[in-house]
Formats: sequence, C-alpha cells, structure tokens
Amino acid sequence: MRILVTGGAVIGSNLVEELVKDHSVTVLDNFHTGDYQNLDSVKDQITIINDSCNNLYRLDIPNIDVIYHLGIPSSSPMYKENPFLVGDAINGTINVFEYAKNKNIEKVIFSSSSSLYSGIKPPHREDMNVRVTDYYTEARLTIERIAKLYNVLFGIKSAGLRFFSVYGPHEEYKKVYANIITQFLWDMKKDKSPVIYGDGEQERDFIYVKDVVKACILMLDKDFEYEIYNVGTDTSYSFNDIVVMLNDVLHKDIRPTYIEMLMSNYVQHTLADITKIKRLGYRPRYTLGEGINMLVSEYKNID
Repeated sequence: MRILVTGGAVIGSNLVEELVKDHSVTVLDNFHTGDYQNLDSVKDQITIINDSCNNLYRLDIPNIDVIYHLGIPSSSPMYKENPFLVGDAINGTINVFEYAKNKNIEKVIFSSSSSLYSGIKPPHREDMNVRVTDYYTEARLTIERIAKLYNVLFGIKSAGLRFFSVYGPHEEYKKVYANIITQFLWDMKKDKSPVIYGDGEQERDFIYVKDVVKACILMLDKDFEYEIYNVGTDTSYSFNDIVVMLNDVLHKDIRPTYIEMLMSNYVQHTLADITKIKRLGYRPRYTLGEGINMLVSEYKNID
C-alpha cells in the first residue's frame, strides 16, 4: 500500500518506522517541532517532503492509497500563543481532504485529541457532547466536523483518533511541547525539580506511543465511512504518581516544585473509555511502568 503521512517527523515518525515494514511511505512535514534525525532509521526507505499541508495541492505525490494526517499543531499552548494556528490547522486539513477527493484516495486517518473532553466528567466516551474551551479544542472539533462533511458530500472515508496523553521516543525536538512525563524525565535526569502547576493530583490517561501506532495501523484494514475513536489505556495516573515512578526508575529522590494554577480552563482529568476501539480488536500493550522504563532507556544519552 502507498501511504502519505503528514507530520511524519514527530509522533508520526514512530508510525513511519512501523509502516515501512510493509508499505511504501511518503512523509510530508514542515519540521516545526520535528527533525530529520527522527527518521534516520528509515530515511533510505521513504520519501521525505519538507513542506506544509497547506501546499499539498501543488505537490505531485503519485499513487497514494491512504493518508495519515498527523501534521496538525498538537499543543494547546501553541494556539494560545498564536490563535492564527486555528486557521492553519483547519486549512491544512481542508487541503488534505481536497487532495483525497481529487486523487480518489481510499481513506484518511487523522489525529484528534482528548482535550475535547475538557470540563466533562470521566470516563470519556466518543458520544459525549464536547465543549469548546480554547483555541486548540476549537480547531480539533472543527477538523472532525470537516472530515464528516467530506464523507457526507464526497464519500471520503475517514477515522479520527482522539489521542490521549501520548509519550515516547522522538520528543526531544518538541522541547516545551513534549509530554509532561518526558519533560519531568529530562529535568530529573539533571537533578532538577520538575515543576507542577497545581497540587499534582490532576490525572491523565498516559499512552505509550507504540500503542498509538498500533491503533493507527489497525485502521488500515477496517471498513468505515466516518468514525471517531478514543486511543487511550482506560487508566489514569496523577502527575504526582509520575514523579514517584520516575524517582524509582532513576534511583533518585527529587521532590516537585508546585506553582499555583492560574488557568481557568485547565484540563483536570482525562480517562479514555476505549470500548468502541476495542470492538475492532485494539488492546493497549504497554503499562505506564513499562512505558516509563522504555522512555528512560530511550533518553539515557540525552543530557
């Protein structure tokens, strides 16, 4: 199968590493938060295009069967700093679906976010009435609606995957936008106190990136018109739990620094109800403890 992966140099790089085992892969990325080094292990097996989704219409990428659209700015603070990212994210997605329409592409699998459940009591199900609480969730909800529209109007098949809190390899170039587990790890390796806003009892459904990849690939041979699926683990941990677990693995005893939480729309708890995607055969493989051990090993040479 011939696959295009937008945003294939960050989380998508983990997906690309798996896809190349069985498929022909083209990566489209503007390398804003990714880096070519994330694709080093497969660079001789793929085609890399340094460009934006907004320019997809003028790129001649032949014979694509499926698009993974992960090239969407993926951190709420990015949008708070630059609200115009809402338009960029939406327009990039429209370009992807226009390309799919014009090239008769079989299906589009795109990333959405658990942030859509902000303010809603967990566990979180796909059929809940989501609330728009910031620029980021507005962009993600609109993207889901656009995907639905292209199915209704043009029959473009798509699946939106609401990723919960993804951590794993290839996050170093995301820097301050990396997952909180990874940021805590980087600080604690340097014997720095990790900074927690609030009391540390906020909880996240943390999912190791290899389980996210598994969910993405599962969609390749599934038949759907338009669907939304949660991609999480059905288990949540607090930020305080993460500090304890990292101390244990690193053999340290570092206490976090607590700072007053001033955000009124901060997401306090996330917990995925994964009943729907489990019907497709999906099961998360990695416990948080296993994931943290692999993460520590991954970043052992990073100061």
